[in-house]
Amino acid sequence: MVFTDFYAQRRNCVPSATAFQEGHGSFPAERLVQAIWQQQRLLRDRLRTLDGQPVRILHPGFKNHGAGPDFHGAMIQIGSEPLRNGDIEVDLRPSGWQSHGHDRNPNFKNVILHVIWEGERPSTTLPTLALQNLLDAPIAELSTWLGRDSLNALPEDMQGRCCAPLLDLSGDKLTELLHQAARIRWQSKAHQFQSRARQVGWEQTLWEGLFRALGYKQNIWPMQSLAESQPHWLKLPANSLDLQARLLGISGLLPAELSPKRTSADGYVRRVWDQWWREQDEFSDYILPRKLWCFHGLRPANHPQRRLALAAHWRTSKNFLSKLETWFTASLDKTELVDSLLQTLQIEQDEFWSWHWTLRSTRLAKPQPLLGSARVTDLAINVILPWFWIRAVEGKNEKLQRVAEERYFAWPSAEDNSLFRLARQRLLASATPKVLRGAAAQQGLLQIVRDFCDHSNAICENCQFPELVREWSANK
Repeated sequence: MVFTDFYAQRRNCVPSATAFQEGHGSFPAERLVQAIWQQQRLLRDRLRTLDGQPVRILHPGFKNHGAGPDFHGAMIQIGSEPLRNGDIEVDLRPSGWQSHGHDRNPNFKNVILHVIWEGERPSTTLPTLALQNLLDAPIAELSTWLGRDSLNALPEDMQGRCCAPLLDLSGDKLTELLHQAARIRWQSKAHQFQSRARQVGWEQTLWEGLFRALGYKQNIWPMQSLAESQPHWLKLPANSLDLQARLLGISGLLPAELSPKRTSADGYVRRVWDQWWREQDEFSDYILPRKLWCFHGLRPANHPQRRLALAAHWRTSKNFLSKLETWFTASLDKTELVDSLLQTLQIEQDEFWSWHWTLRSTRLAKPQPLLGSARVTDLAINVILPWFWIRAVEGKNEKLQRVAEERYFAWPSAEDNSLFRLARQRLLASATPKVLRGAAAQQGLLQIVRDFCDHSNAICENCQFPELVREWSANK
């Protein structure tokens, strides 16, 4: 009893989300309202929209840790209407829909319910549900119990039906099953390269894959568009700075004027503009609108301006492809994979971009590399190894096919992210990355999500994967 009291006292010393936001009157912290929605701490049989329609929540959705609505994959029913599948946005007031710009953001087009803390009139045509008078406990009590709960974690009743049979597998059996799924994902990526290469050739296909990977999930499409227009701006300048100017200009990411406050970036921006103004008429047909780019939730090191500078260095390197070929054919231990590819792809210091995150940022205290090990893993798994493998398949070179496969299945795990976390929690009831042994296992889990979860719904209706796991385990 003494230890229990001690633990409870120490637990209460840990900071948690406060019940109410400072300076917002009676409004609770939005994170707390999100937790209440996720855990469904509501009088669920009394839920009604602001216009009086009963609301039935079959599934509250999964927390979105990136840009866009707060929850994805929800299932609800409004009145006697058919079931709705889509996103949930949580705001404190109805006006949050306009003031936060959701009405102008295409990422919110699949929202099926606007959840608010309080309000009497909706500010959108969407069904709107106010939670203030529908809690199953006082808000202060909910703050105590939910304030420390991570929105990364799923309640037990939100785990997938496949969770139990997967957890019955040994670590080796689980890895083998995930590797089988990963092989499907690997081959799918490789055959996409093959199909594209028939149209534009192998080298152009590789560049498109590299550009796309440098876009991360937020900016895949504008980077893809830049790469696809490469044949039109392919007349290479003599140095990377000139190509940086061209790429920044064509991308629409070059500021129209210098910052009113003098910064360490002014000299670089002026030099880039001096180069771009001479070329912009020639390439005007390929300039992208700035609104294509997404900057929300980006780490500074991943800003597309900086990634284009890296691509410019690669593209103006006379031996880039030969260095990549040398890396692929070299004899490497699996412990050397990441560092050896990082060394191959890393560039020497850039006089500007090694010291700045963006065109507007202040100079860094010390230089930062333009490429890190996390991005190297994504490049290897999603672009470089599938590209080399399918080329070897077409050339009927079995030795190089094996090299690509061995490196793929030996590659260490990629950096953890919200997609991996949700897949692990949903399918494996685990928030621990170590449950997945290597990058291929991570890829296999994502393939299972694509093959099964994406074809079912949040309550796993008619999903065949749990039975597949049981049959596979029984036959091993």
